[in-house]
Amino acid sequence: MKAITKGPEPTSLKAHRLSPNSNYDNYAGKDDLRHALVTEQRGLCCYCMCRIRNQSTAMKIEHWQCQAHHTAEQLAYRNLLGACLGGHGQPGHLQHCDTKKGDLDLRRNPADPAHRIEARVRYEPDGTIRADEASFDNHLNDVLNLNLARIKNNRRSVLTALLEWWRTSKRPVPRARIKREIAKRTNTAGALTPYCQVAVWWLRAKLAGRLS
Repeated sequence: MKAITKGPEPTSLKAHRLSPNSNYDNYAGKDDLRHALVTEQRGLCCYCMCRIRNQSTAMKIEHWQCQAHHTAEQLAYRNLLGACLGGHGQPGHLQHCDTKKGDLDLRRNPADPAHRIEARVRYEPDGTIRADEASFDNHLNDVLNLNLARIKNNRRSVLTALLEWWRTSKRPVPRARIKREIAKRTNTAGALTPYCQVAVWWLRAKLAGRLS
């Protein structure tokens, strides 16, 4: 899971929020909203980090605090995220992200700096995502289903490629080289590579001496 830095909200969303009898359902500017969310998330789903695109058929607009229980937050930009389709229409055990979450509460918001989302998760060599915080770890599995086999395998592929690069690199690998590898995955213009944060986490852990 990757931290999201919220940018300016769409002008149409602010104007709609200030208009009488406004709610999410009668907001006509959802194309503006999708564009803003995909741009600030660099083309990645807010939860699983797969590719999303600025189309109603290629992403969902996620309410971190659901509309059913938090009506006051339905037009709050800080509460809105871009999510993948999450197996929409498939059986429940194959759903993930917003589709699986539905109206359930999620303990941590990747777009809230106070939640320090990147520091709360780690990745195992088989691609499993974990959190030391027991309640959040449960949410990763039971609310978001982020250890669904397909997603886990995609993360494992990223780690496998990175570990092969590390194995074949001349030792010791200079810290400056590791930092360049991080920058290559974070500082590029436009969309990021899906699941790139898995590699970034591993490289940062190496820099910090948390991995042998």
